[in-house]
Amino acid sequence: MPLGGLVPFARMAAVAHAATRAAGFVARASSAASTVVKGSRLIDIMDKTVVDDVFGHALKKQTGVSLKYMLDFGANPIERQLILSAQFLHKELPVRLAHRVAELENLPYGLSAKSSILKVRDWYVESFKELRTFPTIKDLGDEIKFTELLRSIYRRHANVVPVMAQGVAELRRELVKHNSLTELPEIHQFMDGFYLSRIGIRILIGQHIALHEPPKSNHIGLICTKCSPVQVAQDAINDARSICLREYGASPEVTVYGDPKFAFPYVPSHLHHMVFELVKNSLRAMQDKYEDDDVEPPPIRLVVAEGGEDVTIKVSDEGGGIPRSGMPSIWTYLYSTAKQPVEVEALDPAAEGGGPVVLAGYGYGLPISRLYARYFGGDLQIISMEGYGTDAYLHLNRLGNSQEPLP
Repeated sequence: MPLGGLVPFARMAAVAHAATRAAGFVARASSAASTVVKGSRLIDIMDKTVVDDVFGHALKKQTGVSLKYMLDFGANPIERQLILSAQFLHKELPVRLAHRVAELENLPYGLSAKSSILKVRDWYVESFKELRTFPTIKDLGDEIKFTELLRSIYRRHANVVPVMAQGVAELRRELVKHNSLTELPEIHQFMDGFYLSRIGIRILIGQHIALHEPPKSNHIGLICTKCSPVQVAQDAINDARSICLREYGASPEVTVYGDPKFAFPYVPSHLHHMVFELVKNSLRAMQDKYEDDDVEPPPIRLVVAEGGEDVTIKVSDEGGGIPRSGMPSIWTYLYSTAKQPVEVEALDPAAEGGGPVVLAGYGYGLPISRLYARYFGGDLQIISMEGYGTDAYLHLNRLGNSQEPLP
């Protein structure tokens, strides 16, 4: 088949796949109904036309973008570019939100009926309705009004991660109480897809909003064109050590190896969050191992390596490592070594800025950090030697041409 014929064929196949996936959400509604409290489903509280519109959009294919595309598109944010960006978001965001609502409606183990999950679902539906009722964007005046709506939606969804975490934590407590806690692969698969989608939604909205802000040196929206991994890592280390000092009264040293002049295009808030989580985990492991020892703990080592395809950051500690049997648990959303989860009421809705929420005690640090790495084509790997220590490898795609891995 000639190349020209392959493109529409591939599109048809992709749409068919998306339709099958979304249809699965709808089909599972009846089977999931038995685990959902009557009156909590969308059809019980929402006008049928809205529900039909949501599930109709859940059947549509999502459109991915790349870091390079965002850089090229935002490099010269003239009036026409801003209008085109707004028109794209006006069409794309309802599709992405609808996909998540369809999933939130049909979660197993009665998770869909938890008050925290219902709150998140209602936020998504409200944003969906606002976007769908917003008129067609034709000129800069429309675009400015649309950007204000995006700001409102961005604020509304600021605490989605911790509110979702409360619902999952509630389910975990119930399962532990009834001695039926298992790996729950369906929950983990959903959470990975949900949070990955959320990263994409917030990047798209945040990037558009940021193009309206006063110009910032070496920045195109949220993306820093000359992001120094050594500098960002040093800032993250300082923040992590500050928390360690507050918690333990002491903090091991962290030695950084790498060229501070090297820079590449990336989102600094994402990089800061990922390095912060890795260093924080290493600091805690080191403090726990050496807390009662008279000897000074060896420093944690952070190495930044510049490759042709990837920028890799390695964080190495001698904190005793993780047993091989415990390695799968570090990527689940039901595992944490911290003592007390944060309370949602204590969170500031405006505090998230462009970056992720830090959740101490929910066990979300590593799995969400891996999603942030994968969003732009990178990855996060953990290799541990029980009895010695752990090496974390954070791979960042420096080419920026990887498409969003849309769930």
